[in-house]
Amino acid sequence: MTKTLITVALWALAGYALGSWSNPHVGWGTLAFGLLLMVLVSGRQISLVTRWARNIESAPPASVGPWDDILSLIYRKLRADRETIARLQGDMQRMLEAAEALPDGAVTLDGQMNLTWSNRSAREHLGLQSHTDVGHSIFNMVRAPEFATYARQGRWEEPLQLHVQGPDQHRTLLVQLVDYGVDRYLMVTRDITQIERLETTRKDFVANVSHELRTPLTVLKGFLETLQDMPPDSLTADQRLRYVAMMQEQAARMEAIVSDLLTLSTLESSPLAEAEPVDMSALVHKALQQGRLLSRDQHVFVEHCEEDLQIEGVSAELASAVSNLITNAVRYTPQDGTITVSWYQDEEGRAIYSVQDTGIGIAAQDIPRLTERFYRADRGRSRATGGTGLGLAITKHVAMRHEAELRIKSRYGSGSTFSLVFPASRVLRATPSDAE
Repeated sequence: MTKTLITVALWALAGYALGSWSNPHVGWGTLAFGLLLMVLVSGRQISLVTRWARNIESAPPASVGPWDDILSLIYRKLRADRETIARLQGDMQRMLEAAEALPDGAVTLDGQMNLTWSNRSAREHLGLQSHTDVGHSIFNMVRAPEFATYARQGRWEEPLQLHVQGPDQHRTLLVQLVDYGVDRYLMVTRDITQIERLETTRKDFVANVSHELRTPLTVLKGFLETLQDMPPDSLTADQRLRYVAMMQEQAARMEAIVSDLLTLSTLESSPLAEAEPVDMSALVHKALQQGRLLSRDQHVFVEHCEEDLQIEGVSAELASAVSNLITNAVRYTPQDGTITVSWYQDEEGRAIYSVQDTGIGIAAQDIPRLTERFYRADRGRSRATGGTGLGLAITKHVAMRHEAELRIKSRYGSGSTFSLVFPASRVLRATPSDAE
């Protein structure tokens, strides 16, 4: 405004000077021309300002007279607002990315329980579709009566355990609803399938241990009560020796179970000891000797062993795994059956220890569960031969600690082959000096 007044004053002064020098008409003409020129310039400036107003993201026009100061203030304010908006959008984007990366599922719902947003974990847990399910009722997507009852409570002090059947697997979810605003709800889901499975395994383990120890304890208790109640001279020396031998047998069985449990606990909880070259052929020979004693010459043993083939590992753990596979083969192979023990290197450089038998074989449905603790495909035969039900669980843990794989091939009635496949990175070849 000040610039405009100064310009008008200058044109008036010029008109007055020309009018005084020449005549008044020239003065008034000069003033009129100046005002008309100012109107035209102002119109052009307004046109430029109007054009900029249609696209305020661009820089304002330069040299628009009295509009310069105004446009400068507006542009600085717009630029500061744009920077603030960009920063807030960046923060929002990072928050959304963090929410997407959460291991727990998160779902936002409106007052009518319609889906407004969900993260990746929630979509995996509940089978949601990010584009098609937004705006639809959560009850159309989670079709469980217990969830509908829970969601309509209005207050959710405790989470709901929900079982969901997905296309690939069955999931167990812990679902919690909370309100975080006016007619706004947040639903959090947590996959506890593995936790539930571990809890079931723990309960089964406790029940199995109790069951396995109860039988020998019952036998021992029965014998002791019998001996306590009977007169001292009512048993012959042979009968007393037989009873003592049977009690020793049950005590040995309990000792074997406890020993295997301690071994398994050590494998699960302790770090792997420093690896060193292990002469596997020596371990195989020793395990074969034990197997022949257990067999009592009732089986045919065939041995194929590369004497200079070694691996890096822990000798004590590997000895347990090697012995367990041979012992199982002896227990589950009928008399006159053949047990073939091999230790060799394949074409890919891996070291393989395998025990093949011509025993009773294993049904297909039992093979995936063989390495579970106390699982027995043939419970009666395993107990009759003195098995604890922990040998293959121990062998599997030893394999895992040595980066190896336990492979089981079997067909019911046609024998079985158990193999430990060690990676080529652990394979060594003994030099003549090592052999000496």
